[in-house]
Amino acid sequence: MKVLVIGGGGREHALVWKLASSPLVDKLFVAPGNAGMAELAECADIKVEDLTRLADFAEKNSVDLTVVGPELPLTLGMVDEFERRNLKILGPSKLAAEIEGSKVFAKEFMKKYHIPTASFKVFDNQKEASDFVRSSEMPLVIKADGLAAGKGVVVVEDTSSALSTIRKIMVEKVFGSAGSRVVIEDLLKGEEITILAFTDGESISPTLSSQDHKKIFDGDRGPNTGGMGAYAPTTIVDDRMMKRIHDEILEPTVAGLKKEGRTFKGILYAGLMITDRGPKVMEFNCRFGDPEAQVILPLLKSDLMEIFLSIVEGELSLQDVEWNDNFAVCVVLASGGYPGKYERDKEISGLNRMKQMKDVLIFHAGSKKQKGRIFTNGGRVLGVTATDKSMKKAIQKAYSVVDKIGFEGMQYRKDIGCRAIRVKKKLW
Repeated sequence: MKVLVIGGGGREHALVWKLASSPLVDKLFVAPGNAGMAELAECADIKVEDLTRLADFAEKNSVDLTVVGPELPLTLGMVDEFERRNLKILGPSKLAAEIEGSKVFAKEFMKKYHIPTASFKVFDNQKEASDFVRSSEMPLVIKADGLAAGKGVVVVEDTSSALSTIRKIMVEKVFGSAGSRVVIEDLLKGEEITILAFTDGESISPTLSSQDHKKIFDGDRGPNTGGMGAYAPTTIVDDRMMKRIHDEILEPTVAGLKKEGRTFKGILYAGLMITDRGPKVMEFNCRFGDPEAQVILPLLKSDLMEIFLSIVEGELSLQDVEWNDNFAVCVVLASGGYPGKYERDKEISGLNRMKQMKDVLIFHAGSKKQKGRIFTNGGRVLGVTATDKSMKKAIQKAYSVVDKIGFEGMQYRKDIGCRAIRVKKKLW
């Protein structure tokens, strides 16, 4: 079968890598791809938001299944465009993808279907939002309504910071039209984790739990990023907690979306806070997380292509999704200046020596190849993923590889996965 993967980041490289191992896949395309994916798939220089050209490409190349990585094309209606042409595609429709495309919709949806989340208010007027925070107890969380590349959520500790954040989002438009409305909600306290779930709109198969590290600096300091690393599985989510997450969050979400005429087929991402009162939703996404995919997919024992086909055909209930019992750690290597204005075109050294290392994968994100050499071409450049039976050894293995890679201005966190050992030590 021929498969087209949409996207050019580390998540998509992980998808391409996993799909390439399936005996069902004969040919892989990726659009636009990157230097790492070019070793496994044929790259097509088409932007992810160019829905018409991507559908034309799939038709011309007789693609059997298209897999959408990032959120933007999903919220623009890529699935609707492909299905209109009778092209098979994995992902939610435009209506279903609004669970990520609009935080206002998501919060109001959760309230309607009694899905546990923080209390909140919605504002489309700067003055009203400012008046609200002046009379509120801190800390608070302020969220831009629309897509903001994972950076549209700000925790504010005092009134001055809250007013400044509202001004930047709603007046200065630092996130563009995504900031026309804001959600202001109480800050949840606990341990933040991610649960991804395969779903065909009826059946639900959760993945292993994972934990992302969003802040740029060690100790969860500094501004938010798209994600500086992750590990899986967590010890925070045992079988009992997973059942609560399924029954209280995943099941009512999938059922509620179907009831609303927004049947969700694809990968549902639940960003959760495990509080002393149970799991609560911080956000929903409509696709694999990045870098969560880079630690979840290496732990998947089942054939990913078989899972994807069962979702598209509405037969996920027939799949027995299996996982191995290793741990996985991913350390993201980012360009100097990221998550602000970052540098490009820095040559990357050390990659060739890593290709034969056991249980180590290097997923490319912001990279490009010129005259046989690899250069940086984005904010998050590489993700170094290591697996092992021991979390401590997986962490050590990942950082031993990081030490051998270099480019000018390279920055990364040195504490990815360490929280797992602090939170609960019984598995180590």
